[in-house]
Amino acid sequence: MYVPFENLPGESRVWIYQSNRKFSDEEFAEIETALQSFLENWAAHGTILESSYQLRYNRFIILAVNQEVQAATGCSIDSSVEFIQSLEKKYQVDLLDKMNVTFKLGEHIAHKPLIDFKKMVKDKAVTENTVVFNNLVNNIEEFNESWEVLAVDSWHSRFF
Repeated sequence: MYVPFENLPGESRVWIYQSNRKFSDEEFAEIETALQSFLENWAAHGTILESSYQLRYNRFIILAVNQEVQAATGCSIDSSVEFIQSLEKKYQVDLLDKMNVTFKLGEHIAHKPLIDFKKMVKDKAVTENTVVFNNLVNNIEEFNESWEVLAVDSWHSRFF
């Protein structure tokens, strides 16, 4: 069951999928429609999940589930991954590769393989003050507080 993202409690679990390219506004509108449909029927052990999503920067898909109502289970998580894989296939993008880094360069959102990001650090093209997207956050509270952070305040700090 879809609910507005802001109505979910802070402890709600999140999954963040970043695209290796920017979606067009038309693509994002189509994805939003598909997400609404998917979330209306997303269930765990026959119980509909209270869930939501956000789309950010024409690049990120954030799914959230209120674990207090019904926890996402292995099968329900698998179905969400299958849904994400269907988006990958339809739009010819990579949403599941965790070995990529997305960060801000001024107003621009950059996306690089981890090895290229490490090289940029070495070349001082990015610094500890570069805003990175910490896609390892676990819940909405962490998402709100620690998703867009300085590299020094995230797992990326190990490269500096």
